[in-house]
Amino acid sequence: MENTPAINMTGFVGPAIMLLFALGFVWVGLVDRRQLNSALLAAACAFLSVGMTLQLLEWPAGPGPNVLFSGFFYTLAVLLASDGMLRRAGKRLSLLAGISLMIAIMAPLWYFSYVEPSLLMRIYVQNFGYGAILLINALRLRPTKGAGAADRVLFWVLLVFAIHFFPRTLFTTGPAIAHDGIAPDGSLFWQTLQLSLSVLGAMLALAVLATILTDMMEDLRRDRDRDGLTGILNRRGFEERANRLVNSRRRAAMSLIVCDLDHFKLLNDTHGHSAGDAALKVFGAMLLDTARSTDIVGRIGGEEFALLLPNTDLASARDMAERLRRNLAADDFPLTQKGIDLSASFGVAEKAPQDTLGTLFKRADGYLYEAKNDGRDRTVAREVSKAAPPPAEESQSGQTGSQTHNG
Repeated sequence: MENTPAINMTGFVGPAIMLLFALGFVWVGLVDRRQLNSALLAAACAFLSVGMTLQLLEWPAGPGPNVLFSGFFYTLAVLLASDGMLRRAGKRLSLLAGISLMIAIMAPLWYFSYVEPSLLMRIYVQNFGYGAILLINALRLRPTKGAGAADRVLFWVLLVFAIHFFPRTLFTTGPAIAHDGIAPDGSLFWQTLQLSLSVLGAMLALAVLATILTDMMEDLRRDRDRDGLTGILNRRGFEERANRLVNSRRRAAMSLIVCDLDHFKLLNDTHGHSAGDAALKVFGAMLLDTARSTDIVGRIGGEEFALLLPNTDLASARDMAERLRRNLAADDFPLTQKGIDLSASFGVAEKAPQDTLGTLFKRADGYLYEAKNDGRDRTVAREVSKAAPPPAEESQSGQTGSQTHNG
């Protein structure tokens, strides 16, 4: 019986790792169907595993068929991974670009396999080609100023993975590489290729998986902190962000507007809760349109809303409140056809250096209570020195608390 060469099973560690990552991306896609890019990344890991396995098994036999089959799966893996990472950032690799890049890799591989056989040139085509594709996409994914840690880690891992193709190929190829046939299993090039694809490829897949999981957690946090009716922050989300801002800018100018729709209970009782919900949506949208990108807008409860305005003194905050009040009164709300005009009352307070969110809110809420008692549809704003002292029992946790305004 003729002895068949033994297969080095350690070489299959890399394909197995990639297959596990493919299953991981499939699981992510099943958990959150919004993560559509996970399907592309799962396919990329699976195809990379297939390409590595074909080379290890040297199937199909012969340099030409093996190079073209494994090269096709390698190239497809690189293109799908690139598109998956780009789509997460709101970008994409177009179909035309993908087809063009596939041809740009596969045509030279065919040429240097059948027309002018050269193992060295095939190595250069694949490694320099994949490195260039990944490098361009890494530069397209440069993290912006406000990017999180996961995005920065992904960028640097992708950048290192892309760049490593060039020195690794140049330093491990040379006269020892035959000009035809498949790279020998014991060559330095083959060993470093398998090691880099296993280690750096796994690091890249892990970094991508971490960013997707981070996105999922951010989505859950946004859903938790968002008011389902108006789309702005709910009380929990507002307090969390407002506390962070107040505590980080103790001595910076900052003001708080607390506002409340007038006669809201009457609106609900007369025209139903659907009319009340519509009024809340209109007012919430108006607050978002008026607020700056740095302002924090939230629905505190019922018909009460709050705006925390960083770098804003009392006069500017009062002007914003008055602008909101006038715009709401002039808005052509559908219920005006039934004889109902929407209006709101506003309380405005400027943060003192010693203020917590709780004490600041109590002052603004007190001014809102005054505006309600004075006839509604008005704004009350006072400087701290002219304000009545806050109640003796204050929230030490910084949570907001509101009085009962009765519409």
